[in-house]
Formats: sequence, C-alpha cells, structure tokens
Amino acid sequence: MPMYKVKPVSPGDIKIDLPTCMYKLPNTHAQGMNCGEHALQNGEVDPALEERQDEVLRRLYELKATVDGLAKTVTTPDADLDASTLSCVPAESVFRGTADLDSLLGKDLGALRDIVINANPAHPPLSLLVLHALLCQRYQVLSSVHVHSSVSAVPPPLLSCLGPQHIDSYARQRFQLGFTLIWKDVSKLQMKFNTQSMCPIEGEASVARFLFRLLSAEPQDPVAATQMDCWIDTAVFQLAEGGSKERAAMLRSLNSALGRSPWLLGQEFSLADIVCACCVLRAGQTTSAAANIQRWLKSCQNLCHFDCVNPLLQ
Repeated sequence: MPMYKVKPVSPGDIKIDLPTCMYKLPNTHAQGMNCGEHALQNGEVDPALEERQDEVLRRLYELKATVDGLAKTVTTPDADLDASTLSCVPAESVFRGTADLDSLLGKDLGALRDIVINANPAHPPLSLLVLHALLCQRYQVLSSVHVHSSVSAVPPPLLSCLGPQHIDSYARQRFQLGFTLIWKDVSKLQMKFNTQSMCPIEGEASVARFLFRLLSAEPQDPVAATQMDCWIDTAVFQLAEGGSKERAAMLRSLNSALGRSPWLLGQEFSLADIVCACCVLRAGQTTSAAANIQRWLKSCQNLCHFDCVNPLLQ
C-alpha cells in the first residue's frame, strides 16, 4: 500500500497535438517561383557568393588578429601604474646578425608580439636590461614598465629603466616587438611570450638566453656554445645566489680566463660577458676585483649597452 497518493491532474487518455516541424520555410519549388536566380546548374558556384565569402573570411582574419593583440594586453597580469615606454639607443650594436622572428616567435598575424616579464624590484634583472638595449638597435621595439598591485613602492630609476616614452607608442602596429616589464612580488623572474598557450620561462639566465636568440648571435661552435652556457650558469649559481666562498671561487675563475683573452669566449663579446658582468656589478665586487676583471668591466661599460644599468647601481 503506497504511503502517498496523488490524484491525476489530467485524464490518462488526453491527446496532445505535437508540431511536426519546428521551423517553416517557404517552398522554393512551388509553382510560380523563379529558382534560376538562386541556383546554378551542374554544381557551379555563384561568383558573387564566392566573392562575398572571401570578403567575410578576410574580415574574420583581421578581427582575429585584432582580438589576439587585445588579448595580450588583457591577459597580462594586472598592472596598476603605467610608468614609461621605450626609446631606441642610437649606439651601434656589437651583434650584426639577422634573426627570423617568424621562425623564433611564430608567424606575425597582425598583432604585436609582446614579451611580458615579471620581475621583483628587489632584484632587478640587469642582464635583461642590457639585452633590451641591444634589441632596440636591431628591431622596432615598443616597451613599457608597469607596477603590479603586489608592490607598494618602486624606486624612480626602475620606472624609467627602459628609457623615455616613444613618440609613436600609441601606434602598436608600427613596431616589430613588444617588451613589457612588470615589477611584481615574485620569488623568481618569469617571462611569457604567448600569454595564452605557453608556460612561463623562469629564471634570469633562461630568459636571457631566449632574448639573446632574437639577436641571432649564438656561437656556431658547439664548444663555444657549451662554454657560454657554463659561464652563465656558474655566474647565476655562484655570484648571484652563492655564498662568499662561491663568489670568491667564481671571481678567481673570471680573472684567470680574462687574463688569456679580452672576453670570456675569446675575441668575441657574448651573452656570457653580459650575464657575468651584471652579476659582478650586482654583487658589489667591482672595487675589490682583480685587475683583469676591472679592465673587463670597463670594456663592457664602454659599449654603451650598460648605460641603463649604471643608474640602478647607485
């Protein structure tokens, strides 16, 4: 016997007329209608319709490129203060190679290819600022400095570390690259190029290698390339993150290598010199360094690419 019983609200034999067609369209085959204007014989395509489709696809392509450009701005970690934008340094570059940006960064779809870097203002990435100056000599670069809400205050030199505002900063389509530096409370430096489909690159050394590839100046000799990576890793782990013993050992190695050649890889200036010199300058070892290191640092600073670093060391 059921506990609850509900009386039927309608008789069981009720008939409901259900529709057989959800949408009704006029019968194009009815007599008196001329179908020749809307259809072609033998499977031919209407040229006007084909042209209209091409126009729609072209507009969709342009719209997608515009949306991709806006997405890079919208998906960039929220920045509350727009500080400055870049200016190209007129000095001549020491690297003269030509890089294919389409092969390194993907095909240009009309949106500015923006490199977004999150860095802690307590540990400014000096080597990346030097690479930024080199990129400005090779490409039309639009760069900007922002301050994230997680940082309460940033010294003025950090707000202007990429140079004065560019007069054409409002026209993003005139530039080949974007360089966005965001001062943020992060434990390790992070970089993203495609903010939607790539994992961040972490660490100043890894980001420096990425930017250096855009200069197309990597050593072609495998031995020299291995030596360059070794100097970069050793500088980061021993000079930037090591203790007093590690720093002393690194300085001895630098002094020995620079006693045999003007640069760390011989006669050519390389990324190893940029990263190692910035680590030595940041560690404050310039005055107590050996004569070979002081001469090498002076040579680096005379290249004018280090002009953006000097205000941050005062």
